[in-house]
Order: sequence, then C-alpha cells, then structure tokens
Amino acid sequence: MKNKPNQQIKSKTGIIDNDQAEQGMSIIVKTVTRLTVGVLFVYGINVALHGHIIPGGGFAGGAIIALSLLNLVLAFGKDAALEKLSQTWAIIFTTLGLLLFMVIGLFGSGNNSILESLFQDKGELLSLLMIGSIPLLNIAVCLQVGAGIFVIFIYLVSLKPEADKS
Repeated sequence: MKNKPNQQIKSKTGIIDNDQAEQGMSIIVKTVTRLTVGVLFVYGINVALHGHIIPGGGFAGGAIIALSLLNLVLAFGKDAALEKLSQTWAIIFTTLGLLLFMVIGLFGSGNNSILESLFQDKGELLSLLMIGSIPLLNIAVCLQVGAGIFVIFIYLVSLKPEADKS
C-alpha cells in the first residue's frame, strides 16, 4: 500500500512525514543500524579512554565514533544524522579538540611542566594519575578526529554533481 506524498506515518520514534520514511535504506538496514549505533559510539569512547594501555587511543576512538554517525547517514539519510549532531556542533567539537590538544601540549612540555608536576607526586602504581597527560591528549584527538570525519562526510554527501556540459 503506497502512502500519499503528504501523509504522516506513525512510527516508534514519533510521527514522521512519508518523505522522511522513504529516505535511506531498507527497514532491515535501519533496524540493524538502530541496534549498533549506540554500541559503536560507546566502543569508540572506550577505545579513546583506554588508549594509554591498549593499541588505539584518540585517533582510533574518534574514527569509531565517526563511523557510528556515518552509519546513521547511510541508513537514514543526512537529515537524520544532522538531528543527532549538527554541522555547527561538529565543527565546534573539531575546533575544541584541536585547541585542547594545543593547550595540553603547551602546558605539558618541558621538564617542569604544569601537568607533569600535578601528577608526579600523586601517582601510584597501576593508577590513572601515574600516566600524566596521555588520556587528556587522547580525548582531544578523539574529539577532533570523530567530529572532523563526520563534517567531511556530511560536506561530501551535500555536494551536488554538476551536469555534464559537453
């Protein structure tokens, strides 16, 4: 049964227009995406926060977080992903990650740096404080990479192909 163009459809997430329901991929892909987006997002945060003890870190965690958002774009369309994270906020997160990395780098450089002196006397074996500024740098890189990949992908999806002029 085909729906009329201006008809509204009631779904589990609320009432949506028929045009929004037809965006994206099949119902199977949308269902799998709904189930995996949160898991991917949390896994990306986990990789970023544990980057000082496992391979990966901020870059890998940010790439995984961006992948969760890109799954939303591919399954539901660009507009559904932009409802979760707008372009403006993604650019703010990218810039914030870069500025945070630079500030940590400036304060964390040198033998008598501010960050190292904060953690030097308080560190205990196998505690989080003994690792210095590495987790903070991982968080900064995660913000920058995750939001940056999302912004680049959204801009690429937004491009309209030019008509062949020949």
